[in-house]
Amino acid sequence: MYCVPRPPTPADAYCNMVLENDIQINGSRLQPDAVTEAQQRFNENLIAIGKKGPKWFEVGAEKYRLLRREGKTPLPKPTILDSGKSFSIPSREKGREIPCRIMMPEGEKDVTAVYMHIHGGGWVLQSEVDQDPLLKAVADGANVAVVSVGYRLAPEHSFPKGPEDCFDAAEWLVDHGKAHFGVPLKFMGGESAGGHLTLLTLFYLLESRPQFHMSGLVLNYGAYDLSFLPQARNFPKPLVLTPEIMVKYMDAFLPGRSPDERKDPSISPFYKDLSGLQLPPALFTCGTEDCLLEDTVMMALRWQMAGAETTTRLFPGAPHGFNLFSAEELPASNECRMVISEFLIGRLA
Repeated sequence: MYCVPRPPTPADAYCNMVLENDIQINGSRLQPDAVTEAQQRFNENLIAIGKKGPKWFEVGAEKYRLLRREGKTPLPKPTILDSGKSFSIPSREKGREIPCRIMMPEGEKDVTAVYMHIHGGGWVLQSEVDQDPLLKAVADGANVAVVSVGYRLAPEHSFPKGPEDCFDAAEWLVDHGKAHFGVPLKFMGGESAGGHLTLLTLFYLLESRPQFHMSGLVLNYGAYDLSFLPQARNFPKPLVLTPEIMVKYMDAFLPGRSPDERKDPSISPFYKDLSGLQLPPALFTCGTEDCLLEDTVMMALRWQMAGAETTTRLFPGAPHGFNLFSAEELPASNECRMVISEFLIGRLA
């Protein structure tokens, strides 16, 4: 039988179209061939170092903190710079002070803003003095005064003690920052647990200081769902941060709380209702070999869906904590520090 071809219809044209994707991720950054050989060797060395030393929950938090300062853990030994100056901020608890550290930019530059920094370490490790090179790079790169907060650590001080210290420091900087440093608080950020605490602190300020407006957040590989997203639960590589270590951190920071209880927005910012909030611009960064990659991508997507300015930068093959290493050890660290400076400068403009 001979069939007469029908003329094309609008439906045919629609079916032949390449549909535009409304949610886009730069997939090339996630491909194995995007990871350099040098980055692969760096990761393999970190895994080897991690296998040699004890885990913090095997020797106890206090002893592991000492090992960390001696450079006997996968992350680098802290470098303490003479340019960093220690001071304290009043706590909500009478007679108690919160230890802090300030890093100013090099030279006689006019400082443009205060950047409040909250360190990482699983709510258990590290302190306000352990990230001097990173904070100096931010101070110099963006011409800001960086104030790092030494919040109380678990398991000695479980939730909500650590977050409360961050809340108190932030309120003090909002109220007194300009009088003490000549410029107001405009930025806040942190790494890992510090990224988590940054969001909790922002949400607290939105209620306690509703007239205050943050100019920007820097959220480096944060943990935003403390009940664990799939990647955090199933990450296969023993690379710095593993599901086992994450569970131990949760047990210390949130003892006795079930996974459902950990989804409370006062604990997990991923579950915060963002509708109607005056959210500041946010920079999200993460390496692609990090068990918290999904936390970064999903939280950034929620931020963008809420209508806030959102920038997300992924670093191929970079592990958890990558920007704490020197630029000589890890080029991705230098790239991330430059991105942070560009973000801060852009928000000041």
